[in-house]
Amino acid sequence: MQANFVISLGNKSQVPIISFSATSPALTSLNSPYFFRAAQSGSSQVKAISSIVKAFGWRQVVPIYVDNQFGETLIPFLTAALQEINTRVPYLSVLSESATDDRIAKELYKLMNMETRVFIVHAATSLGFRILDKAEEIGMMSEGYVWIMTDSMTTMWRSFDSLAIDSLQGVLGVRPYVPKSKELENFSVRWRRKFQRDNPSISNAEVNVFGLWAYDATFALAMAVEEAGTADLSFIKPNISSRGVSTTELETLGVSRNGPRLTRELSNVTFRGLSGDFHFVNGQLDASVFEIVNINGNGERRVGFWTPESGLVRDMYSKNTSTNSTSKPKLGPIIWPGDTNLVPKGWQIPTDGKKLIIGVPVKDGFTEFLEVIWDYDTNTSKSVRGYCIDVFDAAMTKMPYPVAYKYVPFATPDRKPAGSYNDLVDQVYYGNYDAVVGDTTIVANRSMYVDFTLPYTESGVSMLVPIRENKKKNAWIFLQPLTSDLWITSGCFFVFIGFTVWILEHRINKDFRGPPAHQIGTSFWFSFSTMVFAHREKVVSNLARFVVIIWCFVVLILIQSYTASLTSLLTVEKLQPTVTDINVLLKRRESVGFLYGSFVEGMLMGLKFDESQLKTYRTPEELHNLFVKGSANGGISAAFDEIPYINMFLAKYCGKYTTVEPTFKTAGFGFVFPKGSPLVADISREILNVTQGDQMEQIQNKWFKNGEATCPDSDTFVSSNSLGLDSFWGLFLIAGVSSTSALIMFAAMFLYEQRHVLFQLPSETSIWRRVRFVSRIFDEKDMSSHTFRKTECSDHASTSNTNCPPSPSSLSNQTDSSDFTFIVELVSNTSSPDVSPSPGRSSIELADYNHGR
Repeated sequence: MQANFVISLGNKSQVPIISFSATSPALTSLNSPYFFRAAQSGSSQVKAISSIVKAFGWRQVVPIYVDNQFGETLIPFLTAALQEINTRVPYLSVLSESATDDRIAKELYKLMNMETRVFIVHAATSLGFRILDKAEEIGMMSEGYVWIMTDSMTTMWRSFDSLAIDSLQGVLGVRPYVPKSKELENFSVRWRRKFQRDNPSISNAEVNVFGLWAYDATFALAMAVEEAGTADLSFIKPNISSRGVSTTELETLGVSRNGPRLTRELSNVTFRGLSGDFHFVNGQLDASVFEIVNINGNGERRVGFWTPESGLVRDMYSKNTSTNSTSKPKLGPIIWPGDTNLVPKGWQIPTDGKKLIIGVPVKDGFTEFLEVIWDYDTNTSKSVRGYCIDVFDAAMTKMPYPVAYKYVPFATPDRKPAGSYNDLVDQVYYGNYDAVVGDTTIVANRSMYVDFTLPYTESGVSMLVPIRENKKKNAWIFLQPLTSDLWITSGCFFVFIGFTVWILEHRINKDFRGPPAHQIGTSFWFSFSTMVFAHREKVVSNLARFVVIIWCFVVLILIQSYTASLTSLLTVEKLQPTVTDINVLLKRRESVGFLYGSFVEGMLMGLKFDESQLKTYRTPEELHNLFVKGSANGGISAAFDEIPYINMFLAKYCGKYTTVEPTFKTAGFGFVFPKGSPLVADISREILNVTQGDQMEQIQNKWFKNGEATCPDSDTFVSSNSLGLDSFWGLFLIAGVSSTSALIMFAAMFLYEQRHVLFQLPSETSIWRRVRFVSRIFDEKDMSSHTFRKTECSDHASTSNTNCPPSPSSLSNQTDSSDFTFIVELVSNTSSPDVSPSPGRSSIELADYNHGR
């Protein structure tokens, strides 16, 4: 406040104002060109303090500061730095500079009853040491406590007598680092000698950083005056009217003629002073290295440094590759309060009789999880029991330190629930409860305000629907074992296999010859008869046999699967869910239910259910009654609930209801604690010890075993019983590849055998005529095959049979055959004058064709 007045005066007179003790961060924002602060801003130390807190893993810190501008201006910077390392500031302790010892003791007792054991003291020197002295008196300088002093107190602590030093044992301090030099050592010797000569009654003659800044600031001013010169040190006197207006002598000083030049020279001064490198950056000394000291005995011991580049380091010249790393503190050994070298954990459950207030929900149903036993005479709770309570109690008994707690029902005076589960969780955020124990689900929006322990139950939300008996006779039930896409695919493959066998057998098998209608019927008959393995036609080619073998294997798998599925539909599958798809509920606008106070309500709203479709229930009996009524009569068609509740409901009403997919993922049940509570990690660790051991099985058997034993399949989900194409596409792929490969091989062999005849066609022959020619050849019997030689030409004398291969002597007499006529027709229609085959040449080619060479 004094600095503000002096700075305003300096601006008016244009005279540079130099201060070596004003460290308030608020002065940084003044931006006065005539104000020079030969000191570091107090905000530069907050990074060093937060690095210490982070290095030791402390999650909660309470600042204690003086109620004035000096104290208040630092707190926003300190809390912001702590928030960056995810450390909470649960409370701000503010004391007046004129606070009495009783007021200080009262505030410290309040802090003693809190969990936090890490305190940062930022106050004027006199008040700060009174706080530490009173803390030592009431027992807050014992083992488990952490005290950190800011730079002003750390710099000045040696100025107090030896009695005050006793209250500083184990305290950490942060202050600007002053590097050693020969000049500093010589100056310190001269200073002590002169100080003790002038003040013989004072033994403490330590040189602190404020004195060094003052010395360097005077040296810098002298250098600036030498550069600016002293030619014109006069002032321009203001026009002061004497008509009854009072003025001060300072206001009559006027405006300096040399002030602006002196200000410029002072801004450019750079030298190596006693305090280190001295130069002004934006009117103040730049932030430099901080040293961290530990006060013990009658002195202090340096335990490390903090630099803007490397963070915490043990040695000033060492490099810390992991800046601000919390894996291992980069500091030397520290003697903590209580004369111990064990690092305090930073928090402790108060042992003054205060118990943790544990909120528990009040439930009408599903009492296996949690139930409040009421004393109706006093209208208070006698006890709380249930699965959740037993798990929490088992975890707390394994804690390495005792924790006192008591359960408080979240209820109205008439023993009704005081709100939803979200309302109960909010009470922890507001500080009304220290924790919540119960069947509270871990969800994302709640974790924004509170912390959860690890889950101790299975997770998920599913849809519960009634089961109805399928007594209605269905004339088309035989179609249900296979889906429509599988039926269509199977039919297409029957046709494709028939066509493939006809191609492979047409030229060599008389069963596949004859009029077109007969050939088509035979092919279809052969293919579809494989469905019951009743095909009578023989296949004679190896390719056709290969195709039929593969296809019969596919058909066998299909028939066996169809038979098994149909058998299940007709015998086993007597019960079916009333609803199998959530979209059906939305389309029909049917009502659905959810447990009262559950987060499932928000999930259903997110699934586009209208508020009029939602109905609540509190007990399994209410849920059963809603199902009995049905959606049309004010009931529900389905319910959405968490899997632990569903398992309990199914155990009670086994065989009447079932769960239907899909299942919505959740994290399960967890215990609720305030954000940053140190208890969360320890309790989570003990929950793992409970759930992974025999104790959890005993707790489950105590509350659930009897009910679940009567309905062992209560956790199964109903899905479609029809077989789909996705289960058989591999078989169809094999059949398709094998059939296509056989067709390709047959086409290659056929064209190779007929290459002599095909080469006789003129090059000008159109593609359509070539196709007709190939089809005519394909339609003829292959007389070279063993089937026709065996059946029609066993007797070589029967040369009158036209189906027998002709003898060489009769080739010249066969020029009137249909094949030769077709060749002659093709040749005669060409425009080439060179292509006029003689009958003899065509007969030879026809004979080659008939022999199949």
